[in-house]
Amino acid sequence: MILKPRKKPLPLQKLEAAIPRLEPNHRKLLDMKEELALRMKGYIGEKKTDYHLEDLANKATILHSVCLEQNGKEFEMDTILITSQTLYIIESKNYERTITFDTHLKQLIRTDGEKETGYRYPITQAETQKRKLRNWFDSHHLTHIPIHYFIAISEPSTVVHVIGDREAIAKVVGHAENIPNMILEKEYAIQKEKDRKERLNHHQIGKFILNQCKEYDRDILADHGISRKELTPGVRCPACGWLGMKRIYKKWLCPECNQTSRYAHQTALKEYFLLMHPWITNKICRYWLQIESSSLASRIFKECNLMYDTKRRIWKEKK
Repeated sequence: MILKPRKKPLPLQKLEAAIPRLEPNHRKLLDMKEELALRMKGYIGEKKTDYHLEDLANKATILHSVCLEQNGKEFEMDTILITSQTLYIIESKNYERTITFDTHLKQLIRTDGEKETGYRYPITQAETQKRKLRNWFDSHHLTHIPIHYFIAISEPSTVVHVIGDREAIAKVVGHAENIPNMILEKEYAIQKEKDRKERLNHHQIGKFILNQCKEYDRDILADHGISRKELTPGVRCPACGWLGMKRIYKKWLCPECNQTSRYAHQTALKEYFLLMHPWITNKICRYWLQIESSSLASRIFKECNLMYDTKRRIWKEKK
């Protein structure tokens, strides 16, 4: 079963929320758009791999976007798939055109037809994750769980070349569609090598990992050296993206495209909680939504099912 579905990562959500609130000539806008494109590409690749892994959900426990902490440091894995025999770390890579695994120099090279670009070597990355997960299991007295890994190439049109040990790469690297078969072949090989009497309770192990799992996050604004004061307040039009809808009676009106919305403020408040603070006051709400009525702000809080802290006089999202 899929014990932990994949959600859009918080850093990606924050970039999507922040970029439209920056001035068109902002010094960091291009950098943030580039990071957004990279993170979105990675997320799309992960979702493509997830689609194929669903074929094994009836016989394994699957957790997506796993973030654990060991010795005060976080480490992430795209997917963990646990069977009754072993645990698999599955890393998804969304590369286009042609990629080359160089097993001698431990590097990955992507070619787009005009230039070559070097990337972090996925095998080294997977080995590092395997080591960190092993140390994490050891610290929780779970030394009996075997760990293997696969690298999933999410784009089926990507051409994969190898310089060096082709056989070693072929054992752990494959297009996403092939990963379920590679896992089943590995399962058969493990069973053939050793008749394991002790079988793993993959659901119980998955639940333990889930209980320890954190949600990976980054302070996107701090990473780019952007002050919260540089974000433009206002309600964004869901139709055209214009920032600056006007409150007209019980709805929002876009002065750019004349479309109306009853609930556009919900997205604006969600973006506030993502980018600013996990709490909000009536005064700050009026500034952020660009409204004047304090009673309207209070009504919006209640309609959005926010929780009021009477001691601090702030509103927060319910957990």
